[in-house]
Amino acid sequence: MKYVYFSRTEGPCWGVVKGEDVFTLTKPPFDGVDYDGKSLPLNQCKLLAPCMPTKIICVGKNYADHAREMGSEAPGFPVLFMKGLNTLNRPDGAVHAPDFVERLDYEGELGVVIKRKAKSVKAKDFSDYVLGYTCLNDITARDIQKHDGQWTRGKSMDGFCPIGPWVTDEVDPAVLSLTTRLNGKVVQKGETADLITPVPQLLEFITAAMTLEPGDVVATGTPAGVGPMIPGDVVEVEIEGIGVLKNQVI
Repeated sequence: MKYVYFSRTEGPCWGVVKGEDVFTLTKPPFDGVDYDGKSLPLNQCKLLAPCMPTKIICVGKNYADHAREMGSEAPGFPVLFMKGLNTLNRPDGAVHAPDFVERLDYEGELGVVIKRKAKSVKAKDFSDYVLGYTCLNDITARDIQKHDGQWTRGKSMDGFCPIGPWVTDEVDPAVLSLTTRLNGKVVQKGETADLITPVPQLLEFITAAMTLEPGDVVATGTPAGVGPMIPGDVVEVEIEGIGVLKNQVI
């Protein structure tokens, strides 16, 4: 299924995409799908970020080629950091950095959306805890990240985590291609088969330390090719079998 979260006059609503239509739900799909008998065209829906996180957990340097381009070796274990909930941005949402930011980078990634409370998950059971997968852009104020010596401020400015356009359970996270385009030009090309720590092992590692809640998001890392954006640029993150996340820098 492809799950969407969208705004309407009555308030935000969850739905399931079938073809060109959205069939609306009575409640979030984390504990099962309950249709309300209504539908509307997908092109009439203003999509929101398709998740309700209590936290956004990110993995740094989870592709060896990206670690090398950042001037370091691949770490021997997942390096975790968090993005604040203020970073959550909708598909087609504008991205804007404060005036003091001198370099704003895109980082296309596969996002994992959690379905139910997850603690001490074993890698073999990971799929029991996953609602589905989505596209994510871990936008980074690179100069601030380097200046601070740690990642919180550079990663957690308002709107720095566009997610979408929907969440799907119809793909295998181990065999997906990821492409990032800047103004139509391919700037990142990666395969989830190259993740240093794949999704099952990531969930085992993360939940050994902390509980993930329904709607939480795990950003799995970005391949090589990260680079700067400026106002007016359009960045697209496309993942095979999922769709395209498209945002403009203003």
